Amino acid sequence: MKKTFNTWYDKKMYATPELAEETNRVEQLLQNVKTVAIVGISKNPQKDSHFVGRYLQKHGIRIVPVNPGAPEILGEKTYADLQSIPFPVDVVDIFRRPEDIPSTVQQALAIKAPLIWLQLGTGTHDELKQNVLEQGAELIQNRCIKVDHQFLIRDKQQ
Repeated sequence: MKKTFNTWYDKKMYATPELAEETNRVEQLLQNVKTVAIVGISKNPQKDSHFVGRYLQKHGIRIVPVNPGAPEILGEKTYADLQSIPFPVDVVDIFRRPEDIPSTVQQALAIKAPLIWLQLGTGTHDELKQNVLEQGAELIQNRCIKVDHQFLIRDKQQ
């Protein structure tokens, strides 16, 4: 089964030169990730955001839940917003509605997050990419950090 999924990932993520270049860049970026702020993480274990957080924790990445509606998620103190986090993060992973993305990206830039990740389902926001690059950060969109980590990092560590 693992081989089937690896074949699927390779066919999809390396299907065009542009996707291959992006996937290679994602692999490079993920190799150094130690701390991920997850904006919009749910306390509901059935939700994708919760599952992604649990996966990242299991693989040695510190998660920082950003959810004003819960004091703790996955055993970690939650923060009401990105500005409340008292330490730097490597990635801001965003699980929000497409219309909330521009303001959340601006908040991520305000805390100087070097990598901003827009999860699948948050839409494509190419108009934000140039602003993010000009501020010295990178924007990955329409990809799942868990799936990319699983195929690009975890499988190579085993």
